[in-house]
Amino acid sequence: MTSIRIDAHQHYWSIERDDYGWLTPANTTLYRDYLPVDLEAHLAKHEMNGSIVVQAAQSIAETDYMLGLASEHSSILGVVGWLDLHAPDYIQQLERFRAHPKFVGIRIMIQEMKDSDEVLESSMLQAITDLADSGVPVDLLCTSNQLHSVVELLKRVPHLHAVIDHIAKPQIAAQSFEPWRSQMAEIAANPGVYCKLSGMVTEADHQHWSTEQITPYIQHAIELFGYDRIMFGSDWPVCLLAASYDEVVGVLEQAIDSQLTSEDREKLFGRNAAAFYRLNL
Repeated sequence: MTSIRIDAHQHYWSIERDDYGWLTPANTTLYRDYLPVDLEAHLAKHEMNGSIVVQAAQSIAETDYMLGLASEHSSILGVVGWLDLHAPDYIQQLERFRAHPKFVGIRIMIQEMKDSDEVLESSMLQAITDLADSGVPVDLLCTSNQLHSVVELLKRVPHLHAVIDHIAKPQIAAQSFEPWRSQMAEIAANPGVYCKLSGMVTEADHQHWSTEQITPYIQHAIELFGYDRIMFGSDWPVCLLAASYDEVVGVLEQAIDSQLTSEDREKLFGRNAAAFYRLNL
């Protein structure tokens, strides 16, 4: 069996596109272009076959931009885009995206909702049910204090093929575990839901984090989801606010069982991502 290694979560952006409202010149680390040429050396160093690039702006135009990059760069194995699920033509937009061979899914930005229960409103619930019915992989971006809405969403749409981004952003800096721990257990009980071990260093103290602070969260996620439903993601370049690409990989390497089988290691670092996003590798 050929080894597959995939970074299941990272971003690209071009500042001049101007649809990244959260990116401002005050953010001196991230306010610049981040493109495939900037990541490919890191992917090569860690023997990654490539990456999944995930939307960073809530616009159709940005998804088209990423799909354009994917057409030009073999290191982009798949694109997780954005869809306006309130728009009357969202199904037509989805079908247009699906015509691109590297389109692999949609991300729902619960984190950006004023009230996370918006995801449970009838029109949104119908759109998410449509995604589930068509088997489209869905990334769910939320914070730990929004998990109650995700728990309820999965009760109402239990067949959603979903992955929780960034282990649902627990309060690592505060070393707080509840109700994140118990709500993630409810979510993990749904066999169709996966979890990305990503975006953790930026939930810790950016200047003073340690592997020891992050490890319990990683180990709990692994305990809940098992090695068949977890995947590594760097969250590069956002991770650079707190850690280098090498350090992000190192945190996960140190947190996992040193006796981990080669099969489970391959699942974590690539095979699960390939299966979840149905990559044709």
